Amino acid sequence: MKLLQKGLFGDISVSNRIFHAPLTRTRADRDNVPGDLMATYYAQRASAGLLLAEATMVSNGTQTWLQQPGVHNAAQVAGWRKVTDAVHAKGGRIMLQIWHPGRATHSAISGAEVVAPTDKAIMGSEIHTPAGKQAYPAPRRLRTDEIPAIVESFRRAFENAKVAGFDGVQVHGANGYLIDEFLRDGANDRSDAYGGSIENRVRFLLEIVDAAIAVWGAGRVGLRISPVVAVNDVTDSDPVALTAYVAQQAAKRGLSHLEIRHGQHDAPQELAVAQAAREHMKQGLVLNGGFTRESGEATLASGLADAIAYGKAFLANPDLPARFERNAVLNAVDMAHLYTTESPQGYIDYPSLAV
Repeated sequence: MKLLQKGLFGDISVSNRIFHAPLTRTRADRDNVPGDLMATYYAQRASAGLLLAEATMVSNGTQTWLQQPGVHNAAQVAGWRKVTDAVHAKGGRIMLQIWHPGRATHSAISGAEVVAPTDKAIMGSEIHTPAGKQAYPAPRRLRTDEIPAIVESFRRAFENAKVAGFDGVQVHGANGYLIDEFLRDGANDRSDAYGGSIENRVRFLLEIVDAAIAVWGAGRVGLRISPVVAVNDVTDSDPVALTAYVAQQAAKRGLSHLEIRHGQHDAPQELAVAQAAREHMKQGLVLNGGFTRESGEATLASGLADAIAYGKAFLANPDLPARFERNAVLNAVDMAHLYTTESPQGYIDYPSLAV
């Protein structure tokens, strides 16, 4: 099986092409520190070719979920070190996804002012806060002179991830959060150097990517985008052109990987985006979105991707590569306990195959 073939993604050797997609699970402690529960979860899944850890707060005040992990203080770094040590003890490889929510949060959760490239609020949905569901607030539009400080906060987080023992970092440029809000013209209504043309809208992302490269080297830096996923009220008028430019820049820099987050990988627009990425990203292209064992294998065989990232299948099946190898039945997802804070249920209690 091509899914089970070894490979090299930048400077990271992988034992297979079955990657663990970044999955927010809200199992850190109340101070956003990863603990033993998270270490157990990731160690259970260390047979993934590459573990992409969940969206992790770049700095204080960038929280969207209670008990979401951060990587901006010493306690959080020490907590993540437990995770990476546990994964490495099992022979695994793990990268940390680093993230800023932009307007997709609320001061009742983050305790901070909500900022974004725009002053327009997310419409069409509500956010869960300690006081119940509320409308998303209108963010404050970031000034141009404030952007370098945010880039610097990412650089510090990349350094912290290195201290925490990760094998690399993934920049979260997807799902309608801050970087994606700059990328897509459905949210970015700026007229300065960070708005308008595709090149301008991608500028913020590339400044962050370059900061990661300065800390890690390009071969240990990955990137996730979601050009056609209409989440958090973010869309784009030409996702194929946007993807092509991002992929061209990722390839030019020699990134470890570019992950394309799809809604459903075989939808026509999703395929067009994947093909545009492949045209420029000749190696290190990771696709994600509704793949099965069979469709993942077929996609690798076609040459469209170099690895497949699995989300729900991996959270419910800690030994997913072994199950794919044996074509074994998969565990069902315990949907009721996806985000149950501090609970092992639906998190580390999924059974593995009998040896």
